[in-house]
Amino acid sequence: MTNRLPKKTSSTISTLNELATLANYSLMDTLNCDPDATENGADHAPRQVFSGHYVPVNPTPIKDPEYVAHSKTFFSELGFADSMAESADFVRMFSGDLSQVPVPMRKVGWASGYALSIYGTEYIQQCPFRTGNGYGDGRAMSVLEAVIKGQRWEMQLKGGGRTPYCRGADGRAVLRSSIREFLAQEHMHALGVPTSRSLSLYVSKTETVKRPWYSEGSRSENPDMLISEAVAISTRVAPSFIRVGQLELFARRARTNEHPKALEELEKIVLHLIDREYAVAVDKQLSTPEKVVLLAREFRSRLTSLVANWIRVGFCQGNFNSDNCAAGGFTLDYGPFGFSDVFNPHYQPWTGGGHHFSFMNQANAAERNFGMFCSALRPLLISNQDCLLALDEIQSGFSQVMHTQMNKMWAAKLGLDLDLNTASYQTRCNELIGELQTLLMQAPVDYTIFFRELSSIPDDIGPLKKSFYNSLYNETAHDKDSQELDKYWAEWLEKWKMLLNSANDANATSPRTSDEISRQMKLVNPKYILREWFVMPAYQQATAGDYSLIRELQDVMTQPYAEQSKEVEDKYYRLKPLEFFEVGGLSHLSCSS
Repeated sequence: MTNRLPKKTSSTISTLNELATLANYSLMDTLNCDPDATENGADHAPRQVFSGHYVPVNPTPIKDPEYVAHSKTFFSELGFADSMAESADFVRMFSGDLSQVPVPMRKVGWASGYALSIYGTEYIQQCPFRTGNGYGDGRAMSVLEAVIKGQRWEMQLKGGGRTPYCRGADGRAVLRSSIREFLAQEHMHALGVPTSRSLSLYVSKTETVKRPWYSEGSRSENPDMLISEAVAISTRVAPSFIRVGQLELFARRARTNEHPKALEELEKIVLHLIDREYAVAVDKQLSTPEKVVLLAREFRSRLTSLVANWIRVGFCQGNFNSDNCAAGGFTLDYGPFGFSDVFNPHYQPWTGGGHHFSFMNQANAAERNFGMFCSALRPLLISNQDCLLALDEIQSGFSQVMHTQMNKMWAAKLGLDLDLNTASYQTRCNELIGELQTLLMQAPVDYTIFFRELSSIPDDIGPLKKSFYNSLYNETAHDKDSQELDKYWAEWLEKWKMLLNSANDANATSPRTSDEISRQMKLVNPKYILREWFVMPAYQQATAGDYSLIRELQDVMTQPYAEQSKEVEDKYYRLKPLEFFEVGGLSHLSCSS
């Protein structure tokens, strides 16, 4: 894998004027505007929004914007010239000033409302009006939809100022959290995990806000001090930003008949979602109920695959509410996320997240979100009993589909051949996976390093020990226990290799060599993961205007499966230092951003 980009061609988009010709605002042109909204987008105070799919809002530009970074990979995919990221008009627009954008771009952005449900339970308590009509994009606003190379993309500013959904907050994001999201989105894409993408990142040279955060070395669960941080705007990009929570909001209004167009607005947003995210999978000629059933089946497939991919790479979303669940089936909202160092089923980077959003519970959280998604679709099927029954069947089948996806994921990580459809082999695979998970929980093992070392198919457990946090283990275990554990690991390794060989025996006509198995495993098990203790120095240096470490991380983390230089390996392929365990901002963090 390489970061080398193609040479500029005649189709390269080099200026904002050229990008403007591709503008196409499908959401604003086909869905309902909030009837109480202002035409000019001057709508920055908290208020209830009772109807409509979006509110026109002007972003609030950050003061004295400075270029921090852009995604060279994504720019290349879009056909954008790298130079555009630092051009004055591009910087102006994507740091929040739409006043001078070229036509047919529009000088107003938009924000959307959504409902909030946490692990399958709807909440309205955090809405300042106690009605649920105040939830929505509090500091994120979309500023452009464009069709580029046949693909529709929506571009959204994170930290672009207040909207009617801000609930009294300042509408800003800080540089620290913006760097985390900017790096994580492109890293996840390189890992092969569906995700929103990063376009650009700008910071204000003069504007700051106060945020709670951790003092250096603090082991406090929650932030223990207030600090001034520079404000920043990152631009995230996706085919759409429709969330499960949005569908819930319109379904709730339809069920309670909150206004005369409530059911119509639900149908419109669902059909718009299909057009934006599922046009290939759902035939336009079908009736709405038939489309809804196909939508549910396709979303189930995407969502189960997404969560299995999260587990595969050690990612924990941390806050998997329905409003953070993209209805397009990709990773959305990089707030309190984290990547596992030590394998721990209960890993939860966010201090406010609880067990229900912990690492190995993400499949259950996804099932709860899918249940809310299906509930939101039901009002559209009331007159079609067959489609209602089909939807119920799809929902009840979620658990089995999720189980199948997880089995496929674990098998891929272990180089096993699940296509070998013999009951004996399948049983042995499942037993081996179960034994491995037990072993991984018995001693502190680095999740990423373990599977990468296993991918080389070692002769003995020696190379695997590179992933063992021995000093952590020895704090609670005697040498005898350590030797006993080594024996279990050696026995498991032998079983695993025998299973690989038995698959080859069964596939005698086309056996896989060890090198082939190793190569396939290394495409599944990354070598480099965006660990929090890599990111912290990057945003600390960035506060002093030094962005070099951000760019270094971009280079390394957009090639996560590649064997990189010895220097990179020594720096980024290693165990978490013991002094970083339990430290606020490194092992856990608040949602403050």
